[in-house]
Amino acid sequence: MNNKEFIATLSNQTDYSQEETQQLVKTVLAGMVNTFDTGDSLLISGFGTFEVKKRVERVMVNPATGQKMLIPPKLVLGFRPAASIKERLRYGGNE
Repeated sequence: MNNKEFIATLSNQTDYSQEETQQLVKTVLAGMVNTFDTGDSLLISGFGTFEVKKRVERVMVNPATGQKMLIPPKLVLGFRPAASIKERLRYGGNE
């Protein structure tokens, strides 16, 4: 499902126009990004937890040349689904 399909489905379920739904989704996502910018985790009950993790600096070897390269540290976004989501996926999405 792409963004346009998601907005249309959500709009039909909530009786908001597609423009209003699009704005609501943009607002929620902007709030999430602001939370990640500060380095905080975001827990959405019944869905899961988003957290910013720091990957440490490491040495990598290019398999083609054998040359060693230093990979600098960086921040990555991780997601841990809630137990209920994991359970649903384990059984093919059916409860």
